[in-house]
Amino acid sequence: MKLIAASAHTPGATGQKSTAIANDADPREVSLEGVERIELHFPKFTDGRAFSQAFLLSRRLGFKGEICATGDVLVDQLAQMARSGFTSAVLRADQDLAFAQHALDSYPGFAVGRYQGDAVQPRPHFVTASNASIGKA
Repeated sequence: MKLIAASAHTPGATGQKSTAIANDADPREVSLEGVERIELHFPKFTDGRAFSQAFLLSRRLGFKGEICATGDVLVDQLAQMARSGFTSAVLRADQDLAFAQHALDSYPGFAVGRYQGDAVQPRPHFVTASNASIGKA
């Protein structure tokens, strides 16, 4: 997952065709044709609707572009964001970028679905061809 400091983030300035989806909108009702980057907003730490949106976009709708978390994004949320389908996150201004990267790197197994399936890796890492029915959603 790519981490971005709040001071380095400029919405829509990446040169990609991007769109922002309000946290109360249904991603299934948004046209994604030609979209390369989607910003999902966390208005406050306790509002997790963007997690569901990221899951819908990456797993159910098959969106392969960048899904970026913005707003009240804390270090504590990063591993779950990666598992939900986010590919980048703009940290809240008071969050330390180096600490966030260290925290995310400290638990690589959880971030890539080694122990459980998630939006990015539907089957756990330990599933082999002989037991492929385990972990299917």
